[in-house]
Amino acid sequence: MRPKKSNGSYWMVLAVTGLVLGMSAAGFTFRYYDFDRSNRQVENIEKIVNDLRAAMNVDAVRQTNIQKVMKLIRQYNPKMPSNIRYDIANEIYEMSIKYSNLDVDLICATITHESAKTWDPKVTSPVGAMGLMQIMPGTGMFLSEFEGIAWINAETVLFNPIYNIRLGTRYLSTLIDIYGLQGGLAAY
Repeated sequence: MRPKKSNGSYWMVLAVTGLVLGMSAAGFTFRYYDFDRSNRQVENIEKIVNDLRAAMNVDAVRQTNIQKVMKLIRQYNPKMPSNIRYDIANEIYEMSIKYSNLDVDLICATITHESAKTWDPKVTSPVGAMGLMQIMPGTGMFLSEFEGIAWINAETVLFNPIYNIRLGTRYLSTLIDIYGLQGGLAAY
């Protein structure tokens, strides 16, 4: 009779096989985790690039609008200093963003009409309306509270083109909200 072979080698093979399979699974898991992490990093980089593209597009739109307004101001008031032209153009663009029912062209058309095509920040009408957007002193005093503008006197506030545009666009936007575009322009 032959002696029985030991099961020790069987268990050894089984242990080695288990060890190899375990290491393979761990390696696969690590590679999957690393791949997943790399995918997330690529997605984050893509988001950053898309955000930068959007910011560049917004800046291009902003610059285009500012240049358009500066050209319009130069057409009607060629003596206005370029830094004041830029500040006015920038404020008009900012107000077109702030008030969704106003755009750069509408604000510019309003100023062109109200200032009698002068674009003079110190223009005054025969009835007492003042500045680019021709705001009456009482209306300006009332609106200045909502804009956080300290009311010193009508000349100081309403002849400041930036304040005048802020007050005028707030007023125009409110009137358009109440009466619609045509009614708001008529009421202004």
